Amino acid sequence: QVRLVESGGGLVQAGGSLRLSCAVSGRTFSRNAMGWFRQAPGKEREFVSAINWSGGSTRYANSVKGRFTISRDNARNTVYLQMTSLKPEDAAVYYCAAARAYDSGSHSYEYDYWGEGTQVTVSS
Repeated sequence: QVRLVESGGGLVQAGGSLRLSCAVSGRTFSRNAMGWFRQAPGKEREFVSAINWSGGSTRYANSVKGRFTISRDNARNTVYLQMTSLKPEDAAVYYCAAARAYDSGSHSYEYDYWGEGTQVTVSS
């Protein structure tokens, strides 16, 4: 059974940093793109970032570009999201997702497996 488990969320002051991790078990995803999405209360889930199978190509939402960095460690079957200069509008539940393709974009339908999410709260 495939499982994606996010960790690293929490409460941080505006301007602070957090590092999210997503550990995948049940099968290897070293040949699959991975992504991060987020959903704030009352809002639709939105794309945050994606990384291709090798880590050589990354994508970011305009709202996080320059502040967030996605990376992966295929040997550990883990994906990371380093978040810096956090803003109150970054507060949301962050979800990790695994795609079926080597390289995937910003659409949730491209992703087959999802974690249960980790809460990020940013105080102003």
